[in-house]
Amino acid sequence: MSGDVFPADFVFGVATSAYQVEGGIENDWSDWERSGKCKDKAARCGNSVEHWERFFDDVQLITRLGATAYRLSIEWARVEPKRGEWDESAWSGYRARLEALVKAGITPVVTLLHFTHPRWFHVETPWHEKSSLVAWERYAKRCAELLDGLNVHITTINEPNVFLLGGYLAGMMPPGIADGRKAFAATANLVRAHVIARNAILDRRRSTGVAAPQIGIAQNMLLFAPSRRWHPLDQALTRLAEGNYNHGFLEAISTGELRLQMPGFTAGRERIDGAAKSSDFTGLNYYSRTHLRFIAKAPWVQFEFLDRHARGLTDIGWEWYPEGFGQILHQLKRYQLPVWITENGLDDRRGARRSQYLYEHWKELLRARADGVDVRGYLHWSLMDNFEWLEAWGPRFGLYRVDRTTMNREWTAACEYFRSVATTRRLTPPPAAEQKSAA
Repeated sequence: MSGDVFPADFVFGVATSAYQVEGGIENDWSDWERSGKCKDKAARCGNSVEHWERFFDDVQLITRLGATAYRLSIEWARVEPKRGEWDESAWSGYRARLEALVKAGITPVVTLLHFTHPRWFHVETPWHEKSSLVAWERYAKRCAELLDGLNVHITTINEPNVFLLGGYLAGMMPPGIADGRKAFAATANLVRAHVIARNAILDRRRSTGVAAPQIGIAQNMLLFAPSRRWHPLDQALTRLAEGNYNHGFLEAISTGELRLQMPGFTAGRERIDGAAKSSDFTGLNYYSRTHLRFIAKAPWVQFEFLDRHARGLTDIGWEWYPEGFGQILHQLKRYQLPVWITENGLDDRRGARRSQYLYEHWKELLRARADGVDVRGYLHWSLMDNFEWLEAWGPRFGLYRVDRTTMNREWTAACEYFRSVATTRRLTPPPAAEQKSAA
């Protein structure tokens, strides 16, 4: 097969998360916003882009792209706003939406936890305490019921490393804790949570006689490099970041042993029952490369996004580095599992660079496949513009541009390019006019 052709069974899809697009959700993040902790202190997700209300129309946006998979999440706060009290209408709403996707020929890729929690969770059952697993198991079992009989893929947890770094080490996102001991306990419990959710889903499928879905996590991975190639401490930081941030959680659900060694942050080692070989695929969220510089004061490390190839940083300030995508894919060969790209994209506020970004990253993906990396699908972040966490409404990651005054979803040149590749299976450069505007 030619190196510029995707196989017939390769899946093209798009991704979102519930809080970022649905609107009308009150949870730990909405409280975080009200406390003024986003970069724009007045920013609120609020009604977001009204995806909950417009979902059945938005399904047509997916099919128009030629996409056949859609990654979305269940909002725990919507279905269990008070501890132990289910909102049955919310469960029914999610079921109807999943069924609409399946009817349209779109495979749902369902995430059970995408950063956000009900308001009561961190107060009553935080992740660093055992009570979190009791609350989680109740939720996971209801999710298993929700998915009865549906052909889905499942990511139990989105970017546990980002949540733990931001929420338990840096205190930059809910629950706003900066405590290394609690961070390790929370990490171990999230590994257990993955196992609990997997078991709940498999047990439910066995009881109904329906084939089990593929279950994994979505792991954020950066390509790390020393800011000063000659500096031994920058080099050491790079090795620690790769081993702990990129692979710590993945190793735990592969070998059954969680090992973290992050001097100045957290450390620990623990065997976790049932964690070994508890994933059917590896989900990769890749965006950029970051350079690490040792500094002589806490937190001892400085993250730098450098434009060493003069491509221009993305609008959020991250390096445009598709080569890193290929290198990370090769790192994942160690797990001997199929790989799904569960997120990949860029902040492109003028809409001039997204097609070229897709082209360059898809080239790396095809090269990695040719080298034996078993990549099964690509889910672009994101279907449409959305609320980007601490960055709020500034970034635009969507294939579809959203006018937040009218909520109209606008077809873009990147939509056209995505569709052309997804439907023909052939990777060709974007039109010359787009390449010129991206320069």
